Amino acid sequence: MLIAGVDEAGRGPWAGPVVAAAVILRGPLPAGLNDSKKLSAKRREALHAALIASPCLIGVGQASVVEIDELNILQANHLAMARAVAALAEAPDLVLVDGNRLPPWPWPSRAIVGGDASEPAISAASIIAKVTRDRIMAGLDALHPGYGWARNQGYGTADHAAALALLGPSPHHRRSFAPIRRLLADFPG
Repeated sequence: MLIAGVDEAGRGPWAGPVVAAAVILRGPLPAGLNDSKKLSAKRREALHAALIASPCLIGVGQASVVEIDELNILQANHLAMARAVAALAEAPDLVLVDGNRLPPWPWPSRAIVGGDASEPAISAASIIAKVTRDRIMAGLDALHPGYGWARNQGYGTADHAAALALLGPSPHHRRSFAPIRRLLADFPG
């Protein structure tokens, strides 16, 4: 039976896509799989490399800022998750999803609250999604300097808020999110 774990990264930030990963574990597991939020950046990177080099099946999907603004963050998150599962080289028999809601999709699935810490396949998906999104945000930081995305990953930190007040929203800011919506009156572009 092929069991895929699914998790996302980036539901709460003010900027950037939401990224989801689906992982079907195969072969020996790298030691230390856990919820990505409980791991240091260095440990996440090492586990990401180990998972990529392993025989595991990995699918990644994302939903853009435009999709987040058009659909809402929950629906965009479900879209990213569905894209991640669809990107797997083999269809899973069961999908375990971190959280309490399941996307509307054709795969048999089960939601598990805290699954990113208790289910190894979800932990692996958590790591893949987080590292992938962090890399995307570091790339966007190079294209749009000033917001500190390489450090804050688009989250609503004090330095990000200060940069928004100075620079206004970028094309990668989520205009449906309240802090960005408030600034649009001052920076209509």
